[in-house]
Amino acid sequence: MMTLHTLASGSEGNCLLVRCGETNLLVDAGISLRRITAALGALGLSMAEVDGILLTHGHTDHIAALGTLCKHHKTPLYASAGAAAQICDKFGAAQYQMRTVRAGEAFSIGGVSVTPFPTSHDAWGSLDYRLDGNGGSIGVLTDTGYVTDEAFDALMGVDLLVLESNHDIEWLRSGPYPYYLKERILGAYGHLSNDDAARFAAEMARQGTREIVLAHLSRENNTPERARSTVQRALDAAGLTVRLSVAPRGETSACYEVEGRTCRK
Repeated sequence: MMTLHTLASGSEGNCLLVRCGETNLLVDAGISLRRITAALGALGLSMAEVDGILLTHGHTDHIAALGTLCKHHKTPLYASAGAAAQICDKFGAAQYQMRTVRAGEAFSIGGVSVTPFPTSHDAWGSLDYRLDGNGGSIGVLTDTGYVTDEAFDALMGVDLLVLESNHDIEWLRSGPYPYYLKERILGAYGHLSNDDAARFAAEMARQGTREIVLAHLSRENNTPERARSTVQRALDAAGLTVRLSVAPRGETSACYEVEGRTCRK
């Protein structure tokens, strides 16, 4: 069985935990080490039991813990060459535990097969990941201006998908952000909107995905209710049934199994 918890999700910080048998992996470490340690402890784990951290890119909301983490733990870090260079430039100690990966080249950590794929974001070497183990699969797709062909192919048929639903387009356009920031978010190297998420969610549901967790919501330009209702309308219009939820912003989520059944925190 594979399980997933989001430990934090949103522009203030991102981190999620995937467990598969004796293998424990984090995807990103964008909150403080103190918060990560506390969240893991509440789930019966310690940082010493984390087998690796899969890093999507070098923006602060995905790597904030690394400066402290690399001083106290030797957890292997995985990132593309471009992201690794940026991260190690910011956190020098990270170079001693960094392992570079290439998009499209699967590798194994314990009992999990990890497939990186490229995203379209304004960060060097941005990647997301598909994780397969014990007959189940989990995909993560956030921080991308559009769904790349490689992402579409890699995520085909995953059991559970963590999917960015960052903003409502009209709320963003009419909101207080400066023009340059609106253009960045809406552009090809920005973030997926609720409408983008809705279209991709429907396509993934057609391909067999059974559960979708919406993630990386903007605090200023979205609400959980808005994101969920937009995606749910698209699924309903297509006659598709998928378990749909929204990752909480500043706390640990419920436990998701790849079979789609929610377990206790």
